[in-house]
Amino acid sequence: MNTPSACSPPRKVTLGRCWRCVSWPCEPAWNAWGGLIPAQARTRFRASYDPAATRHILRNGRRVGFVALKTDQQPWLLDHLYLHPEAQGQGVGAAIMDTLLDQADRAHAALRDGALRGSAANRFYQRHGFVVESEEEWDIYYLRAGRAAIV
Repeated sequence: MNTPSACSPPRKVTLGRCWRCVSWPCEPAWNAWGGLIPAQARTRFRASYDPAATRHILRNGRRVGFVALKTDQQPWLLDHLYLHPEAQGQGVGAAIMDTLLDQADRAHAALRDGALRGSAANRFYQRHGFVVESEEEWDIYYLRAGRAAIV
């Protein structure tokens, strides 16, 4: 597998491009859960979108998702991590997560994240050492304590 990377894209990271990426993996969860509708989800996404913190995820030179990591707060906020369904289940998300966790560990930073209730992302975050911190109507919020990096 060509190792995926989160990079500054050659084209601007726009809200519209990121929204299309969000709707790929989330639409099944929205439909299965029967709660959040796409218009509400887009409003929520728009409220937290920060292009300065957002990077495309590339695999074999092709954009397959994006990640938004906000490091200007404690704990750091993994605000978004979305992959196209065709890139899921192939280790792409795990490779990106390993990179993010290593970055946080080197900075001795805790990492916070949230996932839509009923989403497969909840299992993904728990597998990577995140523990439930709180729950709200739509989301489950996680925290991974900061760890010393092994150098």
